[in-house]
Amino acid sequence: MRAHYFQHVPFEGPGSIEEWLDAAGYETTATRFYQGESPPEGQEMDLLVVLGGPMSVNDESAYPWLRAEKEFLRQALAAGTPILGICLGAQLLAGALGARVFPNPCREIGWFPVRGIGHGDARAFSFPAAVDVFHWHGETFDLPAGAVPLARSEGCANQAFQIGRSVIGLQFHLETTPESARQLVFHCRNELIPARYVQEETAILGASAEKYRTIHALMDQLLSYLSAK
Repeated sequence: MRAHYFQHVPFEGPGSIEEWLDAAGYETTATRFYQGESPPEGQEMDLLVVLGGPMSVNDESAYPWLRAEKEFLRQALAAGTPILGICLGAQLLAGALGARVFPNPCREIGWFPVRGIGHGDARAFSFPAAVDVFHWHGETFDLPAGAVPLARSEGCANQAFQIGRSVIGLQFHLETTPESARQLVFHCRNELIPARYVQEETAILGASAEKYRTIHALMDQLLSYLSAK
């Protein structure tokens, strides 16, 4: 089995996803756009993971590689490739599916709950009624046509969506590790402007081991769901 991930900045890597892929026996490759790499050509993959990043999907003038990434995503969607988009990755998926991506009324940074939405679709992934997850985003999206909403929060109406059986977008980060949280705080500390849904650095970095175990277990369930034939 082959997995591939798109990475946009060096400090937002696959986190706990990498361990799951190794344990599941995937051969994993990556495109690191920040190093000038291009999406793979002619490579079949069983799973594509699109990671986060501080840029906007609308910043094509500053990040020209976004055009190639969006085109690759449109082709992967058309081919039925299983895809997980995280934060920027979810926004890229939404945009590739024709939905609008725009600033959310408020930033969400830190540990805040999301609530699973009772979608009534037995085929779709189900999130818990409420679970604390890690956020770091300032933009959001309209739901793409045909999407099933999976989760919401007080600060952001569209936290997760699903297209068909094999495409899921998440605004939040289930892959975050204590080290990746520290890296985000170090590189994006300027975004920690006090607000209702922006935690202080000490609260972000002081999260319990149980919080990380919870989000990693949920990520494992989601990856198992996407990889099921």
